[in-house]
Amino acid sequence: MTPPTGLDGPLRLRTSWRFPVADRAARVDVLIGAAWLLVPVVGWLLNLGHRVQVVHHLQHGRPPFPAWGHPARLLRHGLLTAGAMAGHTAPGGLLLAAGLRWDSAPVAVAGGALFVVAVAAIPGFMTPYCRAFDIAELLHPVRSLRRVAACGAGYWHAWAIALISLAASLLGLLACGIGFAVTSVWFWQVAGFGFATVMTGADHPAADERAAG
Repeated sequence: MTPPTGLDGPLRLRTSWRFPVADRAARVDVLIGAAWLLVPVVGWLLNLGHRVQVVHHLQHGRPPFPAWGHPARLLRHGLLTAGAMAGHTAPGGLLLAAGLRWDSAPVAVAGGALFVVAVAAIPGFMTPYCRAFDIAELLHPVRSLRRVAACGAGYWHAWAIALISLAASLLGLLACGIGFAVTSVWFWQVAGFGFATVMTGADHPAADERAAG
């Protein structure tokens, strides 16, 4: 069976799980990412940037791995996308915190709902950003939501696979913690592959055009 290195097939759990370990280059990248996680903050940002670079390769029909070259570029991608995630989720998070602080259930519920919607829409701007590294993609939450709507049920299928994979990655905690560094990097790549497939793959060829239009 050939490694799943493209976005031209339907999204399946098995294919997604194989993607980060399908060949030697992929496995080496996962291990490098796990080692970087031992460096606080910077390691996490580099891994985020690495995921962006891997998806960029996929979207342009290139081998996704290796993708650890140019660490300064990866750090920039990590900083930009982390900042976007913080900016998109901050309103809901602050509203939730205010509701809890003031003991206001309506405010807390509204904040929690807004926070969940913002988190659910993160791939809606992350995946398009990966294509051309256009910072404008990170700044328009409404556009992100339109892209999510354009993908339909496929988007939530990708989320289901991501959440199942996140749960599976927790098994890495059984290996004295260091195992979780490996499985968490594996999970990031599974999620990146899944959302890239439903948003830019051949099974949804017009997702970007429909969302932009």
